[in-house]
Amino acid sequence: MESLAETAADSPQIAADSTQTAADPSKEFVDYKSIALLSACHMADDLGQGVVPAMLPFFIAAYHLTYAAAAGLVLAQTLFASVVQPLFGFLADRRPSPWFIPFGLTFAGLGVALAGWAPTYPLILACIALSGIGVSAFHPEAARRVRYLSGSRQATNMSLFTVGGMVGFAFGPLIITPTLIHFGTRGSIIVALPVIVMSLAIIYNLPRLAAASARASVGHAARAHIEGIERWGDFARLTAVVIVRSMTFFGLNTFLPLYWTNVLHGSKSGGGYALSGLAACVAVGTLLGGRMADRFGRKTVIAVSMGALAPLLFAFVNAGSLMSASMLLLPLGLAVAASNSVVVVMGQEYLPNRVGLAAGVTLGLSMTIGGLLMPPLGWVADHYGLSAAMFLLCVAPIFAFALSLTLRETAVLLHPVPQREASQPSAVASQRSR
Repeated sequence: MESLAETAADSPQIAADSTQTAADPSKEFVDYKSIALLSACHMADDLGQGVVPAMLPFFIAAYHLTYAAAAGLVLAQTLFASVVQPLFGFLADRRPSPWFIPFGLTFAGLGVALAGWAPTYPLILACIALSGIGVSAFHPEAARRVRYLSGSRQATNMSLFTVGGMVGFAFGPLIITPTLIHFGTRGSIIVALPVIVMSLAIIYNLPRLAAASARASVGHAARAHIEGIERWGDFARLTAVVIVRSMTFFGLNTFLPLYWTNVLHGSKSGGGYALSGLAACVAVGTLLGGRMADRFGRKTVIAVSMGALAPLLFAFVNAGSLMSASMLLLPLGLAVAASNSVVVVMGQEYLPNRVGLAAGVTLGLSMTIGGLLMPPLGWVADHYGLSAAMFLLCVAPIFAFALSLTLRETAVLLHPVPQREASQPSAVASQRSR
């Protein structure tokens, strides 16, 4: 861990902020400029993820791919973008690597950009996999920096970072589709533009971001996190909650348009609008959940959102009209997304010495496992109907709610530490163990 003297040597601004924090522990430095930059980078990074599904029809037409081969491209991106994330998180925890951020961002965009120029399917697959590796490299280290930059507003600022990715993922298809219509698959090069711009911005600000870990060693809250004990049992239960919530989220995204048209007898365009409305509510829910977690506690937000999700889903499945189903989209979106950023922060607080690994699991691996449960759910829909599949989605959050009640609240670690204890390691350790 870096000392206060080393921090001051790295950055005079950080030294000044550290002195103020030491004098008044309630005033912690929050670098909103850097958080905004990382959120914008997250948007550019996940834009590369969002364009791949929209590129599939063009790859099929240009290269005469089968549906299975096209699906293989999505699978390659998903596996390399999610399953590998804990590995990069582990590496970042062993040796802080802020350069992972521009490195990952660049490869996330360039991989997809070059996929449209690749002459053969194996090269397209390799480019997509390269993009996925870039995504995996970016997320854990970027999430670590957001944590160190956020002071006592951990969940609030993590929600801003999370929504940045959501915006990029949502805008990807809107940007790439008209581009490929006009220029063919080689129009994919447009994806390189935002990542190059944001990578240069990150490189320019890299010294500031690299100093974030030094700044974290000064503030009372961050000291409690970095030197805290690790709670692997709580982290395992939290991971299970994330997997169940992820399954519910992917299930809604997968089956909502189908349920809208086949069961509620709405139009196909109406199903699309319902999905877009749900996505907007998810973004709002992520922001609100982060703010509420900093005010009322992580466990409270997770438990309340999971507890509300099951009855809301039951109400939606039993909605008698399109109007009532539409009115339920808002609370559904808020409930399913309220814990989006909270679980990342809570995971980092359970593993305070492995915050990169915690982010890799909660941001990547757990979400992927939830998505991989969609084929079995589709099998249920094929054999027993969409209503049966939606019923299973209603039941799943009950287990997540029960698990959330067993979690240990972590927000108490954010309470100020008296200044006289700041110079007494044993006193700080005693407070952490409470």
